[in-house]
This record gives sequence, C-alpha cells and structure tokens, in this order.
Amino acid sequence: METRVALIGIVVTEGDSVQQLNTLLHNYSDFIIGRMGLPYKKDNLSIISVVLDAPQDVISALSGKLGALKGVSTKTITPKVDF
Repeated sequence: METRVALIGIVVTEGDSVQQLNTLLHNYSDFIIGRMGLPYKKDNLSIISVVLDAPQDVISALSGKLGALKGVSTKTITPKVDF
C-alpha cells in the first residue's frame, strides 16, 4: 500500500482530553515517525507535532479522530510531491 509523509499539528486547550489523545497516538504508533510536545503555560495549552508515514486514509482517520476530541484542534500538512 502506498504511504506518504504527513505532519499533524495539534493544539490542546482541554486537559481532560490528553489521555484520549495519547491513547489514539498509541493506537497509530506503527505509523508515527516521531512526535514533539510543547506545553505553553502562558495560555494554558499544549502544542504537539506528529510526523507520520502512512496511507492517506490512515492519516485522515487519525486527524479526524484527534480533531473530534473536546478542546483539540488539528491541521494536517502533506508535501506537494510524493517521495
């Protein structure tokens, strides 16, 4: 199956959703190249970057599930050129 590299940017404003978010990321760990989280205490939010190598339907499914969590916003970026 053809895969592509993608970056999912996540902003969390609701601390109660963090456990669900981490569970989702764990469930998709086979596709995750790396992740980085930054707490931004000034505005009481967290910013997380997740880099994936996965089929497009997997990328879309994960992004949609994350974005459906309360207080979680996502934006997915994929390169214009496939590698």
